[in-house]
Amino acid sequence: MTDDTLPCLLLTPGEPAGIGPDLAVVLAQQPLPAALGVVCDPQILEERARQLGLPLRMRLRIAGHPLQPHRAGELQVMPVSLAAPAQASVLDPRNASYVLETLRLAAVEVLAGRADALVTAPVHKGVINDAGLPFTGHTEFLAGLCGAPTPVMMLVAGSLRVALATTHLPLRSVPDAITFHGLSATLRVLHADLRRRFAIAEPRILVCGLNPHAGEGGHLGREEVEVITPVLEALRAEGLHLAGPLPADTLFTPRQLAAGDAVLAMYHDQGLPVLKHAGFGEAVNVTLGLPIIRTSVDHGTALDLAGSGRAESGSLQAAVRLALQLARGSGR
Repeated sequence: MTDDTLPCLLLTPGEPAGIGPDLAVVLAQQPLPAALGVVCDPQILEERARQLGLPLRMRLRIAGHPLQPHRAGELQVMPVSLAAPAQASVLDPRNASYVLETLRLAAVEVLAGRADALVTAPVHKGVINDAGLPFTGHTEFLAGLCGAPTPVMMLVAGSLRVALATTHLPLRSVPDAITFHGLSATLRVLHADLRRRFAIAEPRILVCGLNPHAGEGGHLGREEVEVITPVLEALRAEGLHLAGPLPADTLFTPRQLAAGDAVLAMYHDQGLPVLKHAGFGEAVNVTLGLPIIRTSVDHGTALDLAGSGRAESGSLQAAVRLALQLARGSGR
């Protein structure tokens, strides 16, 4: 932190053709109880502010130098140069390396203790892959950069927290990815970070089954019998509070959710549709298992809205609020 009370946040605007730069400019207009730095090309912010008709002053900051408290209408920018001119709504694979460099630089600053948290706007995975760069998402990229063996994706919408046992995989690959070792590691990270980041002393975790009706005793799939239940029994013996495996179609009801602090879904589209229905536009993506705090928006690049002034900033604002809470050690 810049002093005893003021957290320091770094923001990466993500894909330069998307709404990330718009969101950064909108965020700049508001007072924030933080020092805020944006890692990107200042040219894209200047151009997007002009398109949105919003005032923006920029102060350039060199990586490694301290940030000052945020002032409304101003952004402190750690400059990274675009590889090619960026146009709203028009993807350009030449800028894929630029996007990854902004992430790398921001993460290194947080790892070095020069900032307290990283907040990320959306990237476009397809254009990064089209550039010939292997990339499956922020979660995996940051885990590799930080040397974190078990990153866990968790989305937060109000009091609802949904973590994932597997992330960006084709559906046919999910069952093979749910192993005793992998599921055990994911649950340990989820338990530890609910305590460390969210200040929940004894986390209660509700664990989904993989198959309909949680496998129906093995009649609708064997993963619950052969993997999930043995993992839960082993971790309960270590003192973790785990319920399940529970049928996913009835788990997300108020009565069931009231019995837990977080849900672990087995795959991306098992848990996230429910969470996004409950809080889309206000939900936050948090990466657990990292040595740094990282929050993000719950939506994509929205290319059709870039530069239009119609992009909603609610999710980015929620991501900033949660990053501030986590940086202060008050994630609840």
